Amino acid sequence: MSPSERELTTLTLGRQPGEPRIARLTLSRPERLNAINQRVPEEIRRAVALAEADDEVHVIVLAGAGRAFCAGYDLQDFGSGRTEHPCQQERQPWEPTEDYAEMKRYTEDFMSLWRCRKPTIAMVHGVALAGGSDIAMCCDLLVMADDAKIGYPPVRVWGCPTTAMWTYRLGPMRAKQLMFTGDMVDGRTAAEWGLATQAVPAAQLEATTLALARRIAGVPRAHLAMHKMVVNQAMLTMGLEQTQMFATLFDGVTRHNPEGLWFRRQAQVHGFKSAVEWRDSGRAIPEGDEARRLIGELEQQMKAPPLR
Repeated sequence: MSPSERELTTLTLGRQPGEPRIARLTLSRPERLNAINQRVPEEIRRAVALAEADDEVHVIVLAGAGRAFCAGYDLQDFGSGRTEHPCQQERQPWEPTEDYAEMKRYTEDFMSLWRCRKPTIAMVHGVALAGGSDIAMCCDLLVMADDAKIGYPPVRVWGCPTTAMWTYRLGPMRAKQLMFTGDMVDGRTAAEWGLATQAVPAAQLEATTLALARRIAGVPRAHLAMHKMVVNQAMLTMGLEQTQMFATLFDGVTRHNPEGLWFRRQAQVHGFKSAVEWRDSGRAIPEGDEARRLIGELEQQMKAPPLR
């Protein structure tokens, strides 16, 4: 392991045992279901750069340690207020360009998987939710366990997928279905819809992913790079970068408009689990004047001394 690899704290990078052409990048915060803290995006970019610079590596497999691939941003901290969301500006009027710059940096870190000259494969078990789905869909290929779940529940309130990959992976109609509902789909459905490359029983996930990686690894690096650039260029021509600009800016809006601020105050006062249960239940999300009224009530509760 190189000194650069030892500096990684939220993930690990190494060769797949016995497979020198396959790099293995593993998200490694299993106690938090590999949730994204402020170090994860930058460390993904660094790890991808290290694997890309290794001439022996032909393909990169991205996995998650423990029970899940990635449960999204670590919003038990960011959402409930023990830690500020990296872009949540509440001590000053919201400055959209600062919010955009910070979130765009995260988007670009995730997109290093897409821009890398070497093919990347996400191996998804458990869940790939919210920001975790962004990471998975920035990979070129996606192999899922049948029972794994992928989706972006925060589209119901307090979030917009900044990588904007849903449309490019699913097409407009399916993307709208998931963006309008916040529903998750399992691996079988993801494969049927063309979101996942393959879906297999969980017990076969590792073997299936490695078989695909080995098949790719036999192709010369230059050929893989050229083929990847051709497909990526088609997506760029379709407007991917412009779409990501809108999505990243809109993500900030969803966190600072009345509905988003209500969600944060609900999480701060009643706990993140309470806010998420409301969000995902199908119960109407407070909006407009109702949201403003509830924000005021919740902020008064935040100021009140705790009951003894």
